[in-house]
Amino acid sequence: MKTEPGAQRPENTGGQSGTLRDNTPDGSLHVHGLRHSFGDLEVLAGIDLDVPAGGSLGIVGPSGCGKSTLLEICAGLVDVQTGTVAAGGRTRTAGRLRAAALMPQRDLLFPWLDALDNATLAMRNRGVPRDQARETARPLFERFGLAGFENAKPAELSGGMRQRVAFLRTLLADKPLLLLDEPFASLDTFSRAAMQEWLATTLETAATGDTPRTTILVTHDVEEALYLCDRVVVLSGRPTVIVAELESPGARRHPRTETVTSAAFASARQRALTALQGAFQGA
Repeated sequence: MKTEPGAQRPENTGGQSGTLRDNTPDGSLHVHGLRHSFGDLEVLAGIDLDVPAGGSLGIVGPSGCGKSTLLEICAGLVDVQTGTVAAGGRTRTAGRLRAAALMPQRDLLFPWLDALDNATLAMRNRGVPRDQARETARPLFERFGLAGFENAKPAELSGGMRQRVAFLRTLLADKPLLLLDEPFASLDTFSRAAMQEWLATTLETAATGDTPRTTILVTHDVEEALYLCDRVVVLSGRPTVIVAELESPGARRHPRTETVTSAAFASARQRALTALQGAFQGA
């Protein structure tokens, strides 16, 4: 492969076996032959994923099968033991950290900061001055349904609003790859449906610069995965492998009720549930 001036080839650290350049500024995700164990407990037993830049992938599977671990590896928070993981074309741990932004299950907002300062944490960590970061984020609060709550502390926000602040913080990290780990797990059914509709619209054109992001969504909700993502993979119990992969019919088509009540969507949901049931039985 021809190397651009000043480019560095990735090091083979932490079990990496890839040869992709570590400076490719795209949002693609490529996972090949990924295996991971905690001591004698094998969690991931050979995972292969390919998501193009701008694409979206839903991941469902039994509790404890390693979904969060998979995201943490992709985000560069956990070293690769065996296989290759390239996030945004970057295979080294530090490169994956630069390419990917992880939104964990809990919003993890700092209670002593207001909503605007919580949303701009990633920008501040990059060295952006506080006033500049706040001015950049302020116009997005109206777009995200948070207008008037810029100075509110997390305790003054509803669960859905806290999740929006957390997602805005993830977007403002300005990374091409978004890794969302059960972002709506703590919400009630009505709030969750409303947030799915909101997120579907937001993912079409990510807030910063209207640049589409590559999105990986981990969820226990098959319907959520099929609605929000282009493709869905179903994982088995440990040791975890992919047992099914489905194309989503009319992903993110609006309104939501028309999508989830269509015959094609119902058929895809049933196939996913059947695969998931088998995964649970084998867990």
